[in-house]
Amino acid sequence: MKSFVKVMKALSDPNRVKIVKLLQNKSLCVCELTEALGLAQPTVSKHLKILEEAGFVYSIKTEKWVDYSLSDGKESPYVATLLGSMRHWLDGDMEIHSLVTRLPTIRRETICSRKNPFIDP
Repeated sequence: MKSFVKVMKALSDPNRVKIVKLLQNKSLCVCELTEALGLAQPTVSKHLKILEEAGFVYSIKTEKWVDYSLSDGKESPYVATLLGSMRHWLDGDMEIHSLVTRLPTIRRETICSRKNPFIDP
């Protein structure tokens, strides 16, 4: 029962649901998710930690960035079922649609160069 409750609590926040929906499209770093959601970086990091602990996402460090991706759900039947169902859930939601539509315009190199002019874009 504990693992079921942990999985359900992970999706009890609208911003975590949005993160899952964004990650359905491609792997993203914290700065890209921060830009897409309009949230502070520590807030996004906290949401990602909760999703990672529940088994929804995993992270991989690549060069300068840590990329977050959706898990395959093999570790939890609850996560696997929810991720499979969420593929189609909320597709008609205007806010989700707007976030997903903006994704191609969000580039980590641009975001980081705005914050630190010494990083090459």
